[in-house]
This record gives sequence, C-alpha cells and structure tokens, in this order.
Amino acid sequence: MSDTQTQEKVVPLTVKVHPSDNVAIVANSGGLPEGTELEDGTTLVEFVPQSHKVALEDIPAGGIIRRYGEVIGYAIDDIARGAWINENKLDLPVPPALDELPIATRVPEDLPPLEGYTFEGYRNADGSVGTRNLLGILPSVQCVAGTLEYLVRQVREKLLPKYPNVDGVVALNHVYGCGVAINAPAAVIPIRAIQNLALNPNLGGEVLVVSLGCEKLRPELIAPGGDEDTIIAMQDEQFNGFQEMIDAMMEAAEQRLQVLNGRTRETVPASELIVGMQCGGSDAFSGVTANPAIGYCSDLLVRAGASVMFSEVTEVRDGVHLLTPRCVDEEVGKAMIREMAWYDNYLANGQTDRSANPTPGNKKGGLANIVEKALGSIAKSGSSAIVDVLGPGEFVRKKGLTFAATPASDFVCGTMQATSGITLQVFSTGRGTPYGLALLPVIKMATRHDLARRWGDLIDIDAGGIATGEKTIEDVGWELFRFILDVASGIKEPWSDKLGLHNDLAIFNPAPIT
Repeated sequence: MSDTQTQEKVVPLTVKVHPSDNVAIVANSGGLPEGTELEDGTTLVEFVPQSHKVALEDIPAGGIIRRYGEVIGYAIDDIARGAWINENKLDLPVPPALDELPIATRVPEDLPPLEGYTFEGYRNADGSVGTRNLLGILPSVQCVAGTLEYLVRQVREKLLPKYPNVDGVVALNHVYGCGVAINAPAAVIPIRAIQNLALNPNLGGEVLVVSLGCEKLRPELIAPGGDEDTIIAMQDEQFNGFQEMIDAMMEAAEQRLQVLNGRTRETVPASELIVGMQCGGSDAFSGVTANPAIGYCSDLLVRAGASVMFSEVTEVRDGVHLLTPRCVDEEVGKAMIREMAWYDNYLANGQTDRSANPTPGNKKGGLANIVEKALGSIAKSGSSAIVDVLGPGEFVRKKGLTFAATPASDFVCGTMQATSGITLQVFSTGRGTPYGLALLPVIKMATRHDLARRWGDLIDIDAGGIATGEKTIEDVGWELFRFILDVASGIKEPWSDKLGLHNDLAIFNPAPIT
C-alpha cells in the first residue's frame, strides 16, 4: 500500500470548542496534510501539525480569530479557509480592563453534595490532615542548604529505618534569608511563604529549623509558633566542628521522628483534602482534554467538601472576565482584581508584560499567545463558585474553590501552592515534564495519547481519549477523582514519587536583593 493510500484512509480529527469559533485544532497524530477535507467541508490548503489551528473560514486582515467562543487575536494578514494559523499570524488583543469587570453577577449555584467518599490520611493536632507523614527540615537561609542535604542523607541512612511509619525526610531548601531587603514591602511575600511552608499538613507540625546564625531572616520568625526549641544554629558557640553540629541536628531529628512515627493513617472524609491544580508544558489540547477533566474533578472535590486551589496569574489574566462573575461575593471579586492589578504592576516594573508568556514549547504545541493559553488554563477551575482569593504564599482559609495568586512558572507555582497548604497536586501537560515535589504527591495528566504513550513511565493519567471521542470529560474527571483518593491514601504512587523526581523549591521573591 502506498503512502498516499495510507493517508487517504486517515479520518481527519479536529476539535472545535465553541459553536462561534472560526478555528479548530487538529487532533490526528502527525497532523494533517494539504488537501485533507474536514467534516465541515473545509479543505486544508497546507499541512497543519497536530494540536495546531486551522481556519474554518476566510479571515480578512484585522479580522477576529475566535476560540473558546472568545477573541484570541486579530489576523495580521488575510487568512484563507483551510490555512494553518500559528503565532506569527495574529496580533495579541488587549487584556480585559480591570475597572470594568462584572463581580458576582453569575455566581454558580451549589452543586449537589457528594457524600461517602473517604481517604486514609494523617490527622494532625491542629485538625488538618496530611496525605504524607514527612519530617521537614527548614533552613532560615540558603547558606545552610548544603548542610541540610548532608543531614537528610544521614537521617535516611541511619534513622529512618527505625521509624517505619514515617514516609521520608525532606529538606525544605530555598534561596532566601540574607542579602535581601528584609523590610521592603514586597518581602512580606517570601517571608510568609516560608512561614507557611512549615505549616503544611504533610509535615505533622514537627518541623526542625536549621539556622546559620547571622542571617537577616531570624529563624524564630519562621519556626512554628516561634518556638526556639525547634531551632539549631550552626554558629552557636557550643559547637566545635561540623560533626558536633550534625550530631545535634540528628538528635533533634530523631526526637521528631519518634513523634511522627506514632502517627498512623486513619479514615477521613474527602472534605479534608487540599488539592492544587496546575498546568505546565501546555499545548492547544490542554484546554480541550486535560484541563476540562481537571475542572470536572475540581467540581467533584468541591461537592465532597474539599479545598481546591487554582493559580497562575498570567494564565488567568486574559480570562479574568470569566472568573469575577463566579466570585461568591463582591469582596472576593475585588480581591481577584487586586491580585491581577498587583501583577500587572509587577510586570510593568520589570519592563515586560503578559506577552512574555507562552514559552517556545507552548507555541510548538499550538498555543499562539497568552490569551489562548489563559482560556485553556482556567478550565482547571471547573464551574464552582470562587469562595476565596489568596495573595502569594497565604495559607488556605476556606473549603471550596480558591484562587491562589502565584506566578505561572511551574516550579514557582508549585512551591507557592505548597506554602498555601496543598497536600496533593494535579499537573496537566501537553508537551511533557518530569516535574515533581518531595513535599507532596504530584499526579501527572497528559493532554493527548501521543505524549501518554511516549512517556508511559512518567504520565499517570491519559486524557487524550477526550479528543478522539473514546472518553468523555466526565469519564476522565471521575478517573482522576478516584486516583486522587488512592494517592492521598498511599495506595498508589504517582510516577514522580516512584522515580524520586523532585524539583527544588522556588519561593516567589519580588522584593529587592541587596
């Protein structure tokens, strides 16, 4: 059989999200060749790669390009029906004006409660519940990061085998603490983030703080409850040499391991979950398959009484007009606008804007600009009312759906969601990423079959069947919901944990470094 005959037997698969869209994305692996006739009668006038857009009508120069029922750009030149539309063929529209946004005008009604779902978690003294039982060792300054890595190796080798109920030990290293403008207004963000990192429910309230001794960020400021008994300072004059310092840290670590080892999993309602939703290495399928499925799962979690968090300011900014109407009241809506305005100003001070996002990989995956990316990103939020908005590094306050303002960078967003108290994260990707966190399990969802097949030992759930019609958004949403309960219970491990692929923490620091 010739290549031409093989191509003729390929059924063209395209996805048009909204009836008013004048583009569709190609779902076929390998893309579709010139001359392919689509179901609506459109004939491709050139090759269109998988996940990229094809024009479904003639679009004149300056004409609207519409996807998700929203304007994602304006044609730079005439675009013929059947042509490939990539990032070079459209101009970026202006973002929604923040002073004209509707607030709490379309607050969704509460969905029916979802009862009877539980997981096996670790109950803490403060009432919170962890999905893991970890010893956390927190530095007050980056200067001691190497010491913490050495200490963690010693704890794993010499102490952990004696405490089988403890899942592991984690060095919560960060690049903050000294050489910084500690009293600058924006310094409140990294400081509260580090403070709240110690409160993550997966750490059981037994965090050990290691200090150098001369840093600007005083260790008592980040020790849980300000308890100085949790702090060991390397510059303390009682120590003669490095080994004495390590011996003291090992003794303190063992005291905490003895407490943590007394914790065992118990059956708790799904309402005790705190789940972060994130996307990275996104493509044009993200807003069609994985993110809508995550959004459906978000609604299931909210119905079960859990706390759900979505983030990434620049990947919300161009869709914020779709979110403020969903805010539960005016106060929450104004908080959303405040965080958008703060970030607009932050980018402007850096002499850049939102157009710096997306990445080259996003564009290769069919995302033409930040507007298209944002419209797909907010699909992770589902359809529930937004009950709260957190500034960067603030700790979760309410059950239900929360927007936590973070940068869009994968590792910074993940870190900042962890500082806000998530105990498990769901991460969608179309291009692929080995990203993971040692502090909490990260579940990876692929947007398309091609990635899930090639990265079979990195991807936990494949949402690609939504694009090909094999599964529905609801099917994959329920699959994810059940997988979350199993991972939270320790019954299943996501690939990032199986392989030990854990990124360094990256605290967001918009304050000056001196």
